[in-house]
Amino acid sequence: MHLEQAFPLPATTTMTATAGRTTPTPTTARTAAFTPTTTANAVDDAGRLSATAAFVREQDTADLLSRVLPGLRGPELRALTDRCRFAHAALLVFPPDEAALRAELASCGLPSDTPAQPSVVVRERLAARHGHDLEDLDVRILRPAVRGRAGEHRAVEVFTLTVPPASALSPIAADERRREHEAHLAFDVVRPDPLVLRGLLASFERRGATADGGGYNLHEDGTVFYFTAPADTKTAYRRVELYAGGDHRDVLAEHLAHRPSAASPPREPAVPRNGVAQEGGPRAGAALEAAPQAGGAPAAETLLRLLTGAWTTQALAACAQLRLPEAMYRHIGVGVGELARAVGAHPESLATLLRYLAMLGVVGNGPDGYRLTGVGALLDSGAPASMRPLALMYGGPFYQSFAHLAHSVRTGRPAFDHLYGENHFDHFARDPELASLFDQSMVSSAPLFEHLPEHPVLTAAARAPGRPRTVVDIAGGTGELLGRILTAHPALRGVLLERPHVLTAARARLAATPVGGRCAFRAGDFADVPAGGDVYVLSRVLHDWDDDRCRSILRHCAGAMPGHADLLIVERLLPSDGSPSLATAWDLHMMCNTGGRERTADHYARLLGDCGLALVGHSPLALGAHTLHARRPA
Repeated sequence: MHLEQAFPLPATTTMTATAGRTTPTPTTARTAAFTPTTTANAVDDAGRLSATAAFVREQDTADLLSRVLPGLRGPELRALTDRCRFAHAALLVFPPDEAALRAELASCGLPSDTPAQPSVVVRERLAARHGHDLEDLDVRILRPAVRGRAGEHRAVEVFTLTVPPASALSPIAADERRREHEAHLAFDVVRPDPLVLRGLLASFERRGATADGGGYNLHEDGTVFYFTAPADTKTAYRRVELYAGGDHRDVLAEHLAHRPSAASPPREPAVPRNGVAQEGGPRAGAALEAAPQAGGAPAAETLLRLLTGAWTTQALAACAQLRLPEAMYRHIGVGVGELARAVGAHPESLATLLRYLAMLGVVGNGPDGYRLTGVGALLDSGAPASMRPLALMYGGPFYQSFAHLAHSVRTGRPAFDHLYGENHFDHFARDPELASLFDQSMVSSAPLFEHLPEHPVLTAAARAPGRPRTVVDIAGGTGELLGRILTAHPALRGVLLERPHVLTAARARLAATPVGGRCAFRAGDFADVPAGGDVYVLSRVLHDWDDDRCRSILRHCAGAMPGHADLLIVERLLPSDGSPSLATAWDLHMMCNTGGRERTADHYARLLGDCGLALVGHSPLALGAHTLHARRPA
């Protein structure tokens, strides 16, 4: 996206070169979107402030992230958008006095009575940059609230330094307006935990952002991570902030270790100075600490949050079991008493559960009662790709088996088998209700398949001249993935290989869709892979098994595949560098419940090679999954 597309400009602009990047500079106060590089004579502070407020109101998180981090798209962009929200943009202004500042706020449609607090950090940075005495710099911070296009709670972070006419501080104001050192964008991390946070930081670094400091806000219990934007960023902001509620100083220490140089001034002080509050708004009045305290209270609090993770699993499962989401609304609150009557619960106990769910972001609480959030809506059984079955599985049989995780670690055998006396496939097959829940839980991961039908192998098969090409989905469950492939490519035919009790549900499901007439059903096991297909699919199958069993499955596939056929494998890949990944968590889950494992791409390449197949490449999907493409060597 060109910069002009990213930031609509007024009719008259000048161009200013900054840090090797050319950025448009608005020349009137009538600016639709803020570009932080400005000249003192071109734009007054009221115009800059108005433009920033307009920018904050108009931004879409996904679009803004894709411009901040060029090349971010597809599943990775959706993953980041799910985990962080655009929160504010910041600028430094130089009003002649307090009355002028309040008037500027009012003229921009911002609350003029927003309280101001001292800003130690910006004050020190200004003194360092300009060689000025600290006592001459009275820097304050305000965070007037604004709403996004969809009603999101956002803010404009306004740093102010009073500069009367003809003041000795005027050169500082002119230089800062031109260079915009304090301009930055900020994103709040949604429901942060160490795994998610490390994944977000890794995504920023992969896209060229570099670590640039951070701190821990002790009083508010929040952690800030700063980045310098990539050189090719499509916005003119050079700094980006990620804010995560909670004490994440262990992750912060790793982030600070990635900082290219310690020579630049610190972004945040390690301790409060003279009792003066830090950067204001909801993050005000707090010391920022840059390093974890081993063995101290913060470490104990972090461990306590980790130890109580089981409570979260059970709270979500209880929410699903009670069918709370079906009794609630997205935009209308419902009182506890009414909800208790609707779901048959004890009002006081339900109120306790709802408070906990609100803390998790599953429900919201307002004057009219509790309402569903977008996260909570996924637990509604009627929602598209409902995750209610997953909540019931993870809070039910898999929750019980995880209590025996130590058995798996000691013996190398699945805790599920130890608890139930048989493997989970056989156990579910003996219980039709549980088998149905398991199959539904697999469908809950449907977003993982969203872009798989676009894979070049499937597109090429659909466009091939002559006879219709056939896709064979091996152990394809109730046909969710095969149905998507056949819907996207009307020229293709399909064969679903599954166990007999699963095929009954698959037939019923696909028969109700337009693709039912193009799909055949084959009852059997891995030894019964149909020969003569053009594309074979193994989706979330191999991670259920150890290496020997995987080789057996892959040999059956290779034996059935004609020379021209392709094999697509859908699995989560363990990072080869040990970086945070959903696959790491699923690796533990597979060990505990199936005796299987997640693997690196190289590991899969070796397994394929042992079976006469070659890994051609792999590409990312949603939810941390990848499509691995294999075929016979040329």
